[in-house]
Amino acid sequence: MLAGTPQGRTWPNLLVGHETSDDAAVYRLNESQALVATTDFFTPIVDDPYDFGRIAATNAISDVYAMGARPIMALAILGVPLGKLPTSAVQRIVAGGHDVCEQVGVPIAGGHSIDSPEPLYGLVALGLIDPAKVKRNDRARPGDVLILGKGLGIGVMGAALKKGELKDKAYRQMLETATQLNTPGLKLAEMEGVHALTDVTGFGLLGHLLEICRGSKLQARLEFERVPILSAARHLVEAGYATGASDRNWASCQEEVALPAEWPQWRRKILTDPQTSGGLLVACDSATAPAVLEVFKSEGFRQAAAIGTFSAGTPRVVVT
Repeated sequence: MLAGTPQGRTWPNLLVGHETSDDAAVYRLNESQALVATTDFFTPIVDDPYDFGRIAATNAISDVYAMGARPIMALAILGVPLGKLPTSAVQRIVAGGHDVCEQVGVPIAGGHSIDSPEPLYGLVALGLIDPAKVKRNDRARPGDVLILGKGLGIGVMGAALKKGELKDKAYRQMLETATQLNTPGLKLAEMEGVHALTDVTGFGLLGHLLEICRGSKLQARLEFERVPILSAARHLVEAGYATGASDRNWASCQEEVALPAEWPQWRRKILTDPQTSGGLLVACDSATAPAVLEVFKSEGFRQAAAIGTFSAGTPRVVVT
């Protein structure tokens, strides 16, 4: 939608804008500090108000970590259908977001609320980083290894939840994954061998991987058997559960993706499954890959895995 808008003047201190669909804007304040700014909000994906608040806050803060920055402050965004939602439910949503920010160590310093047709919640998240250590999504290099920090399947489990068919154990797995903060981004920012960084969210793994490919002008080879999938989600997607967004994601990227012939439909659907607060997606040189995986492991990301490589070529993804 931004393609047809006026470009306006250039801003020399704006290090990252919207040109490459990166996770956050980055504005240089001085030689050693840059401000990272992002916002995200959505309607409930779970029934419990407190869990919804936690997921929404974690998702918003993830974009700061995905730039390699340290969060410093947040502002709340709240939409409430006045007279239709109990005050106690609204308080629980806000409490969930507050508790995540407490965990991160940042204040919610204000925000804005409106009357809306349905509930929505999220954050404006701000962070700081050394301008020289910003991790963009368009700096992958030929020969880089592709690493994914979390298993896929949040959207699939959300689809099952809406139909009342997500078991308690699967819900706990969904919640644990969606509220796991992408804190490895801080350590990855310190690693010179990490060339590009983003997180997997609404466009699914294929969509966000293509953003790296387009920005970096590279081709990616994705090895499906190495892609981590949440255990509950695999069973559900094989049984036919998926979101409408999965098909829309495929429609938007299929011209730049090569899939194996006669592939099971569920495999394509999991690769385009929209993730809420999904994992970090890292492009790093092969010598750095073991250290990157160790960072994930040390911070509790048990499913982190190397799932592919980059090479010179027309920007696209080849799945094997």
